[in-house]
Amino acid sequence: MELAFIPSPSRGVLHLGPIPLRGYAFCIIIGVFVAVWLGNRRWIARGGRPGTVADIAVWAVPFGLIGGRLYHVITDYQLYFSEGRDWVDAFKIWEGGLGIWGAIAFGALGAWIGARRRGIPLPAYADAVAPGIALAQAIGRWGNWFNQELYGKATDLPWAVEITSTTDGRVPGTYHPTFLYESLWCIGVALLVIWADRRFKLGHGRAFALYVAAYCAGRFWIEYMRVDDAHHVLGLRLNNWTALLVFLLAVVYMVLSARSRPGREAVVEPGTEPSDGAGAPEESDGSAADGGKADADADAADEDTPPAATADDTERPDETADGADRARDVKDGADSAKKG
Repeated sequence: MELAFIPSPSRGVLHLGPIPLRGYAFCIIIGVFVAVWLGNRRWIARGGRPGTVADIAVWAVPFGLIGGRLYHVITDYQLYFSEGRDWVDAFKIWEGGLGIWGAIAFGALGAWIGARRRGIPLPAYADAVAPGIALAQAIGRWGNWFNQELYGKATDLPWAVEITSTTDGRVPGTYHPTFLYESLWCIGVALLVIWADRRFKLGHGRAFALYVAAYCAGRFWIEYMRVDDAHHVLGLRLNNWTALLVFLLAVVYMVLSARSRPGREAVVEPGTEPSDGAGAPEESDGSAADGGKADADADAADEDTPPAATADDTERPDETADGADRARDVKDGADSAKKG
């Protein structure tokens, strides 16, 4: 007997007259707003202009939704194109089904288009929005709760989620709430990226790569717990292999980027001032800045020192000797005149 569990909503949609209000869609929309809000704050802190993140998000969000849906439909094609299925359901995004891998890939493409139109380096933009994307995922996962999907193995733990739907072969019972695990993990990823970015001043896409690597690490074990139908390769779910591959790529990028382009971008948007401390080490190591200060001090010292006598202003020894001889001749002549 279950003593406690997380109840699932009896339905995932409410109707306001003829307008359906779907919990899944609301979670996605709220997540997007949070990502843009946080990304805008971080972008301004890096020296960018207010509103730039939202302008580029106009490109990134639609591309991300399309990419996420495409990945889901392609990897779970049997849900839409097998016998007895209606292929039109592939377009019903409000019923759930967004693959984060496709969403990030296509969203990056949309962001690249928007950033290129404004002359902004995509890595800098990606670094600014990375924690916001993680929080958007954390919020979006609650859309799976409204749809009673993405749960794990059966359990009687107090935080188990109760599934009551029988749609698509679901068996009512209490299960591991993998949607909740992933939501909490994404919050932790966002906090990790924010901390690491402040501590190490990550730049040139490394904050975004850290987000990707950290998310993949959690997604691997969470995916392993899920019991919904999925394609398997060598005993692992397809998304496990995807998480592993993307994790390795993100780590390699961080290492190579740190070696080839250390520091952070000084200017992230054309026509703006360099951000404080961008691209400069925290301690002096005899750099050009220190050299400039030394030169200034030397100039100030020169102004206080009287000018040294030049070679032309100094009497030469031979000239001094000739003057003395002439003085003696004049004196001797005067003495002779007195005697005469």
